[in-house]
Amino acid sequence: MDLATAVGIVGGVATVVAIIMIDGGNFAAYFDKHAVIIIFGGAAAATMIRFPFSSIAHGLPMGIRFAFTMRTMHPRELIDEITRVAEIVRKSGPVALENVQVDDPFLAQGVRFIADGYDRDFIRDTMERDRDNFLIRLEEGSKVYRAIGDCAPAWGMIGTILGMVTMFANMEDPSKLGPAMATALLATLYGAVIANMITLPIADKLHLKLEEEEVSRSLIIDGVLQIRDAKSPTLVREMLLAYLPEHHRTEMAAAA
Repeated sequence: MDLATAVGIVGGVATVVAIIMIDGGNFAAYFDKHAVIIIFGGAAAATMIRFPFSSIAHGLPMGIRFAFTMRTMHPRELIDEITRVAEIVRKSGPVALENVQVDDPFLAQGVRFIADGYDRDFIRDTMERDRDNFLIRLEEGSKVYRAIGDCAPAWGMIGTILGMVTMFANMEDPSKLGPAMATALLATLYGAVIANMITLPIADKLHLKLEEEEVSRSLIIDGVLQIRDAKSPTLVREMLLAYLPEHHRTEMAAAA
C-alpha cells in the first residue's frame, strides 16, 4: 500500500474536521444539498463530455487502485531478480525456468516466454504491446482525474453565482437568504476540496506511477531479451544498471 496517499488523505480530512470542530463542531452547517448537486452533477457531466464512457470506466478504478498501491519490486530489486534468472539459464538452460518463481507478474510473463522457447521478436513485440497498453490506461486515468480536478472549482464558482443570484432575487424574504448564501459558499468549498485534496493529487500520483512503470517494464523487457539471447549474467546486470540513477548504481556496485 502507498502509505503517502493514505496519510495525505487522512491528514487532509483531519485538517478540515479540526477547523470545523474549532468553529463549534456544527457539521450540519457545512452541508448543502444544492451545492452537492451542482458540484458532483456538474463535474460528472463535464467529464462525460470530455471522455468516452470506456475511458471513464477504466480511468476511475485505475486511479483508486494505483493511488493506494505500490510496485512490489523496485528497479534495483528487478535487476537482482533478472540477474538471478540469467544465472539459472546459464547453468541449467531455459527449461530450468519452468520451476522458477518470480514475484513481479510482468517479469514472470517474460520468464515463461523464455522457458517456452518463444522467438525473440515475438517476446519483444508482445511485451512492448502489453507495456504500452498498460501505460495508456494509466494515462487515461490520470487525464480523467485531472479533468475532474479542473472542472470541480469551476462548478463551485457556478454554484456560487447561482446562490448569489437567488440571494439577490429574494432580498425581501430573509428566510431565503441563508440557504442561498450557504449554496454560494459551500459550492466553492466543495469544489476546492475535491480538486485539491482528491482528484488533482491522484492525477499527479498516476503520472508518477506511469513514469515508474515505464522504466520498470522497459527494464524487464531489455533484461528478458538479453537472457533470451543467452547473454552472461554480468553483462545483463551491467546493461540494466543504466536504468538507475547514478547514486543507486553506486550503492549497487558497493553492495556487489
